[in-house]
Amino acid sequence: MRFLHTADWHIGKKLHGYDLLADQKDSIEKIIHLAQTEAVDAIVIAGDLYDRSVPSVEAVEMLNQKLIEINLEKALPILAISGNHDSSGRLATGTPWFKQTNFHLHTQLKEAFVPIEMADTQFFLLPYFEPIAARLYFEDETLTTIQAAMKRVIAEMVPLFDETKKQVLVTHFFIAGGLRTDSETPIEVGGLNSVPADLLDVFDYVALGHLHSKNALKKGKARYSGSPLKFSLSEINDEKGVWIIDTEQMQPVFHPLTPLREMEKLEASFEKLRQPTFYQTLNRETFWQIVLTNRAVIPNMMNQLREVYPYILSVERLNGREASQPQQERPREQNPQQVVSTFFEEITGETLTEKQFAWLSEGLQSALDTEKRD
Repeated sequence: MRFLHTADWHIGKKLHGYDLLADQKDSIEKIIHLAQTEAVDAIVIAGDLYDRSVPSVEAVEMLNQKLIEINLEKALPILAISGNHDSSGRLATGTPWFKQTNFHLHTQLKEAFVPIEMADTQFFLLPYFEPIAARLYFEDETLTTIQAAMKRVIAEMVPLFDETKKQVLVTHFFIAGGLRTDSETPIEVGGLNSVPADLLDVFDYVALGHLHSKNALKKGKARYSGSPLKFSLSEINDEKGVWIIDTEQMQPVFHPLTPLREMEKLEASFEKLRQPTFYQTLNRETFWQIVLTNRAVIPNMMNQLREVYPYILSVERLNGREASQPQQERPREQNPQQVVSTFFEEITGETLTEKQFAWLSEGLQSALDTEKRD
């Protein structure tokens, strides 16, 4: 059989405050199209379907719509697990009915010991779990680390292997030797909770989720699919996509995905960035990391740039900034919020976000109320 391996959809995630639902919907649609074009027999989702344990209504509606399209409209089996960002309890709602349409979603440790058999393959769906779940399931208080728990879990799986079939593990953990990006949430402390790679050697293929780069692990039979979208500037040069595996050869083939909005780095002077002859040659819907060659202080810099480039993720200075000139006395008509906002922009080169401005206003109001009481 042939199956598609993806993970870390993080539906509902925002990128530096920008909503990604349209981008995520587009990436899933491209995964569905690829699955049909490549005639796969199932889609594997190795955890972190949502970005938060309590996702927004919009995130839930979009994911539900796409899962219906995959499983009911296209009749493609789904093999999925919960990740460390998912709420296993909420995600499990409806699973007794899902299985009737070959939608296998495992969110509890005990479910990992019931392999899903399709054609020539046994799939072991092992969701993310904390060591306490293993201690309770096995009634063994010595299982205090993920290493110890995983060793026991895999030992429990091996007797279930059918020698006439291939064995695929689907799980969501940090495997020792994996390389991180900035958009992952750590699930280990000092390496104590990473999983030794050699524990996985008993499987013919290990479909991993958690790390967001397909290149995060280059060892043995385990592969991270990586996230289908770039979720941080540390991933700016990372190629996103999915793996397709034919169980006859067990040789994963990577298929890149083109995002709705790319993430790129742009180095130029402020003046050049504002020239129509320059920016009209660019796709201004791109997520930009801008590197300014100017050293001088530029008043209202961020707002001026956002007039042209609406999706700026960061602005850096190639050669630093010139020392600020002595501050002129602020006009007396400026209120405290304006003074602080202007100072913040001159120092950082960025404007306050709506949330930061709200915090500022609350803090100033609290100080004013305290002054009145005193």
